[in-house]
This record gives sequence, structure tokens and C-alpha cells, in this order.
Amino acid sequence: MMTTKGVAKVGDIELAYERFGDEHAPAVLLIMGLGAQLLLWPESFCQTLVDRGYQVIRFDNRDIGLSSKIKVRSPKQNFWMKMARFQLGLPNPSPYNLYDMAADTIGLMSALKIDKAHIIGASMGGMIGQIIAAKYPERVLSLGVLFSSNNQPMLPPPHPKAFFPLIKGPGAKAPRDVLLNHSVKLFTAIGSPAHPMTPDEIRVFAGGLMDRSFHPAGVKRHFLAVMGTGNIKSLAKYIHVPTIVVHGKEDRLLRPACGKAVAKSIKGAKFELIEGMGHDIPNALAPRLANLFAGNMSKA
Repeated sequence: MMTTKGVAKVGDIELAYERFGDEHAPAVLLIMGLGAQLLLWPESFCQTLVDRGYQVIRFDNRDIGLSSKIKVRSPKQNFWMKMARFQLGLPNPSPYNLYDMAADTIGLMSALKIDKAHIIGASMGGMIGQIIAAKYPERVLSLGVLFSSNNQPMLPPPHPKAFFPLIKGPGAKAPRDVLLNHSVKLFTAIGSPAHPMTPDEIRVFAGGLMDRSFHPAGVKRHFLAVMGTGNIKSLAKYIHVPTIVVHGKEDRLLRPACGKAVAKSIKGAKFELIEGMGHDIPNALAPRLANLFAGNMSKA
């Protein structure tokens, strides 16, 4: 698979990206989730889309991976007060929000000379994708939303066993073995029970992510960006491109009701619930998921 790696200047920041396939083919832009590097999009997922005739761009959001780290202090506010406001769909103070990250994505498209693209977003990336489809409709051909939400009020909260490992790690200065053990706990808690990774597989994968970039402060600011944005349901009426929402039936981080809420809010959106899948993209399911999104893209 033909691959180009680069860094694009977008305003005051730089975004690291990888581009697969023929650069003259229709573009698919993959937006990853909270604290997640571009490597969380499996190459088998990208390859399936390339085989279907698309070029694929995956990238690191601001504050994560090899992209720019944002040097700004987070506003002080009681965490549980923020969570309460978030459950009610209310925004919180944050260094930046998902609208800023949506603008980053559009800036990346412009830097790569891509006028229009099919957008696929996972988790937080799915929220960013909804914002892009609503706010920049002239740049979007279709929308794919993977295990995401629109943060409308009173959606089911995450399961504690999936949520607490996400928000409470051992600390940036913890020994590598402790950090890797925590990764095993987190990936196991949020992963797909029908397609589990072994602890050793998780350690190898998490070690590769850590060696590429380790920036816990960025993960925290991504979380604040989600809570800082709040309810985006009102944007749905501005989304008019073919849309598919895909969710894992066993997702304990963003419950299936969150994905159903997204699909229900967007006129004509298709909802697909995947048995045995959690809040990850297992290699065993990557081609199937890519083909689901490709089917939606063919409607554009």
C-alpha cells in the first residue's frame, strides 16, 4: 500500500498525518478519538478502503501523537461538577473545544489540497465529524460515525470499569511496566469481548504507542474539550450527506444508546449495531467495518 507521511501546517499548529493510496482518488479522512493516536486506525481498515478505490488519510489530532502540543493551562473546576454539567448537555470551561478541532481538520484538508472528503470519526472523532458535516457542508461527501455520541442530556453514563481507567492513570512519571499494566487494564475494559487482545499483545501495541509519543496532558485536554463542547444534537438538522452510525453492542464506554441517539437525530441516517464489539476496532472486524462505511460513501 502506497504510503506518504508528513506534517501539515494548520494555522498555529502542525498536524502529523499518513496518506494511503492514490492521491487522485476520492479522499476518506479518518478522525480518531480522545487521546488516541492515528495508529488506532488499523492498517487493514485503511487497506480495505484503498482496495475500494479511495485514498485514506489518518492523522493525529492536536495535543496527541506527533502533532503540536498545546501549551495552555486547563481551567480549574471540580471534576464531578464538570461531569454533572456534561450529563445535562451543558458546556464547561476548556482550553479548546471540538469546534476548534473540527477547524483543525478542515485546515488539514486545505493543506493537503482536498476540497471534499468522506469523513469517518471514531468516538470523540465522531463528534468532530458531526460538527464538520454541519458547519462545513461544502467540504463533506458523506459521514461515518463510529462508537460515538452527540452528548445530548441524560444519555447512559459509561460503565465505571471502563470509565475510571480512562480518567485515572498511574501518572506520567510512573515506571514503564506500571504504565503498560495500566494499558492492559484499560484496553481490556473497553475492548471487544468477542475479539479480545491478549495482555502481551496489548503491551506490545501500547509500548509502540508510548515510544511514538507519550503526552498524558493532551489526553486530559481532549477530555476537557469533549466536556467543554457539550450537547451537539442541535447540529443534526444541518447534516444532509449520507450518514451511517456504527456502534458496538458491548461498548461500555459510550453505550449503544449514545450511537442510537446520533442516528435518530440525523435525518436518513442508518444505524448498525455490531455484536461482540466494544469501544475499539479489532483487526478481525476492521475489513467489515470499512466495507460498511464504504457502502455509505457509495451513496454520495
